[in-house]
Amino acid sequence: MASTSRSTPEPVDGYLAGHLLVAMPGMQDPRFDHSVVCLCAHSADGAMGLVVNRPLAGIVFDDLLRQLKVEPEPPARRFRMVSGGPVETGRGFVLHTDDWRTEGSLAFAPGLVLTASTDILAAIAAGGGPRDGVLALGYAGWGPGQLEDEIQRNAWLNLPADEALLFREDLSGSWTAALARLRIDPALLSGTAGHA
Repeated sequence: MASTSRSTPEPVDGYLAGHLLVAMPGMQDPRFDHSVVCLCAHSADGAMGLVVNRPLAGIVFDDLLRQLKVEPEPPARRFRMVSGGPVETGRGFVLHTDDWRTEGSLAFAPGLVLTASTDILAAIAAGGGPRDGVLALGYAGWGPGQLEDEIQRNAWLNLPADEALLFREDLSGSWTAALARLRIDPALLSGTAGHA
């Protein structure tokens, strides 16, 4: 199967915005066990990302739109919905392709945009909006140096983000697919870091 990835630059000054974090099997925090996180921002001030492989249970896209007073119109479209992380779980973000933007949209990697306004939901409900994306409730956040410390402690692997991994139909298979992209067999991974 051909990859739909675009060229993603190497980390800038060691920062990983536009990359995926893939939880190691020994992840100590159960909220991130077997998770794949798309990092939308990363700097000396900290990091922010969205978990992209935890489908939301019990929430229907059309019902969420109605709660936000956005009435679905034919030809309505529906985006996959995920639990984006443990921070501000009532706040919504749409991680999407770069073929649609509004004021306040953040392009954080080639081909990828983050939008947090209801404008995008209205466009999707009316049959428009970006070609593909996921709607996340909540996000994952790290303070200054916290993510770097977790990576050093062997909690995360990383690789450039691409559409094939972010916008999979089968979100539950994202963790295994990300490891396969890194040519890693999950059975051979250890959750403990070695020290000389």
